[in-house]
Order: sequence, then C-alpha cells, then structure tokens
Amino acid sequence: MDKKVAVIVGATTKWQSDGRMTKLAHGRALDDSDLPVGVRYGVGGAIAQKFAQEGFFVVLTTRTKANASALSAAIQEQGGECMTVELDLVSPESVAEAFATIRRDAGDPDVLVYNAGYLEGRDLPPGKELLEYIPLEMFDTAQHISSRGPFLVAKEVLPTMREKGAGSFLISNNNFSLRGRKRKTGESLYYPRGMMRTLAQVLTEEYSEHGVHVANVVIDGLIDSPGTRALAKAQKQPDIVMNPVKIAEAFYYLHTQDPSCWTHELQLTPFPTNPSY
Repeated sequence: MDKKVAVIVGATTKWQSDGRMTKLAHGRALDDSDLPVGVRYGVGGAIAQKFAQEGFFVVLTTRTKANASALSAAIQEQGGECMTVELDLVSPESVAEAFATIRRDAGDPDVLVYNAGYLEGRDLPPGKELLEYIPLEMFDTAQHISSRGPFLVAKEVLPTMREKGAGSFLISNNNFSLRGRKRKTGESLYYPRGMMRTLAQVLTEEYSEHGVHVANVVIDGLIDSPGTRALAKAQKQPDIVMNPVKIAEAFYYLHTQDPSCWTHELQLTPFPTNPSY
C-alpha cells in the first residue's frame, strides 16, 4: 500500500449515540443527526477522521465491527480510506490476530493511537466508593485496558518502528493518570491509568533513541460527543466541553513534530477550568 498507516485502537466512544455509557447515563440511545460528524464518535473517531483527511490509510479497531460502521462510512464519504478490525484487548490471541490482519491487509503501522476506554465503576451506587467494594472483575478490566492492553499492543508495533527508525506511539489518557484519587460515585475505576502513563514514560526512554516518538496525552476534561453533550453539566457550562476535532489536531501535531523537539506528555484542558495535577 502506498499510503502510510494509522491504527486507532478504540476508534469509537462509549458516549456515542447508542454507546454503553450513553445508555447508562440517559437510559436510551440518542439522536445525533444534528451533531457535526467530527464529534459523533468521540476522540477516537475524530483522530481517525483527521489522519484519513491527511492521507493516511486508517485502521479502526473495536471489539465489535458493527460499532465502527457509521464512522467507517463517514470517513469514506469524506474521501478517506479505512478498514475495521475487531480487537478485544482482554485477549492476547485477539490482539495478535488483529495485528496480523493489519500487517497483511494494510501494512505496518506508521502511527498507533491507543484510545481504549472503559466504564467499569460508573454503575456502582452511592456508598460504594471505597476500594473494599470494588469487585475483582472490575479491577481486572481496568488493568486490561490501562496497562496490559497497551503492553500487548506495543509489543506488536514497536519492533517494526524501531527497525525502521520511525513511527509514533501515542496514548490517549486522562487526568486521573496524574496521581491517585479516590473514586467518586459515578466515576470509573481510574487509578490504573497511572500505569498507562508510567508505561508511556518507560517506552519513551526505551524507544526514543531508536526514532520512535512516544507520547502520553492527558485529556483533562469532558469530551464532546452525543452522550456527554446531553449531560446537564455540559448544557449548563458548554465552555467546559472539549472539541474532539481539536484534540485530534493535537495528536496529528505530535506525529508531525520534528525529532529535535519531541513532546512526550501533552495536557489538554478547557480554558474555564484549572488544569489537573
């Protein structure tokens, strides 16, 4: 394939119109027909559209192929090229099979954006905030997505990037990765995200000298999407909502940085709020 390849792990959001979090928060799917196409599929969808617009062949990964069908159609309507590959980060076999398919049908990734998310913890009722109430299965899911998943994905793509002396491995993270915080009612079990940030730091030390750009992107706020836009706090304070199209531009900027001045951690915060630390 002549085009460079960008792989978006977690290309769709749990907050899209019929996403898991949207249904949990609102009790139903929402109509997103009046939303700009750039915000319908969250950060992963916006990043996928941005790299497609810049001439990349984009690989969308999702646990179920149907989840990305609308995003895939949107990219193609914009003149971009893409394919969808099913990938379950809990399964090493699924990860290996997915990347074997990517290498065969698209080529070795030039860019890997790890944007996988989870909602485990959000459905726990008030009074269940303490660690003693967290089921082991919930912790396991958080660890699979935040630590084990990016470890498995890195092992699939970094060897070839190292051999080529080029490539970007970019992680989409959140403010809970900056330090340990008590889980509040309605929040996911986020402290394993600290391991995701640590992994980015380790990979930076290991692979920068081989020409691979690794960066942890701290998305420090509420991301616009069908499900989040309908939340009361977003409607009351629209300026706190982050535009995923602009977040995607930050990811593309990281990939195109000159090697003489790479950014390895980037924190994005909406202007009315104080940056987390």
